Amino acid sequence: MRARRSCLAVPGSNPRFIEKAQGLAADEVFLDLEDSVAPAAKEKARENVVAALRDGDWTGKTIVVRVNDLTTQWTYRDVIDVVEGAGDRLDCVMLPKVEDASHVVWLDTLLTQIEKAHGLPRIGIEAQIESARGLVNVDAIAVASDRLETLVFGPADFMASIGMKTLVVGEQPPGYGEGDAYHYILMRILMAARANDLQAIDGPYLQIKDVDGFRRVAGRAAALGFDGKWVLHPSQVEAGNEVFSPSQEDYDHAELILEAYDYYTTVERRGAVMLGDEMIDEASRKMALVVAAKGRAAGLARARTFERPTME
Repeated sequence: MRARRSCLAVPGSNPRFIEKAQGLAADEVFLDLEDSVAPAAKEKARENVVAALRDGDWTGKTIVVRVNDLTTQWTYRDVIDVVEGAGDRLDCVMLPKVEDASHVVWLDTLLTQIEKAHGLPRIGIEAQIESARGLVNVDAIAVASDRLETLVFGPADFMASIGMKTLVVGEQPPGYGEGDAYHYILMRILMAARANDLQAIDGPYLQIKDVDGFRRVAGRAAALGFDGKWVLHPSQVEAGNEVFSPSQEDYDHAELILEAYDYYTTVERRGAVMLGDEMIDEASRKMALVVAAKGRAAGLARARTFERPTME
């Protein structure tokens, strides 16, 4: 899976922001043609995005373009112009406001036609869940195409769709004093993603100057198992990369479990064994694989290794 700890949103109508994004440490950059672009600027934004994909240096980043939602008059031309113009430089197309599996099928079909016509490599899809209807249909959406790589939570539109009484995206609504108002939503998306080997990405935190607040909210999603979160400002990139990476201690411990378990099950041919004061077994190996994979994707290096028992 591609690294998506930090997914940086960049308006396609702002060439200065697009240029700056190339030098930031975000895992993913998505050039936006939807909400951050005014209707009168849509066509010019497409041109900017194609030029940036063709001429920019996006080395080491997952590159995505978010098109307009399927109910608008811009979507089909977004896909055609961007993919025909720079599809060989593009990893995924993000489709916002997905409410039904047919939305993903439509995009899959159009991408297939363009790829065949132009001899382009296969392009993935990110589906954004932004409404009550989308959440209710998320299981069907998650299996709508084998191009799907990611389910993305879109909190602002979602909050509006369910009538949530707040104007602050990402924080708990006033009056909700116990628990987490977003827990069910996040878990619902996460279950659909994991059941179908997809990544799950949390949406943005709009208070861009409140980095501590971003860390707190991102930590909630990371604790559940989300792979990353949208970032809207350079100050959030470092925080996102850190929050969605395991600590050095946890990474070392995970690699130690994997190495020790491999030794004990293959050399000594034992199942449940002791690693120091900790019992490890097959379930331990599976959990360690998750943490180790995240650490490797983050570029962490091991600080300790397993010492095999001395044979007497």
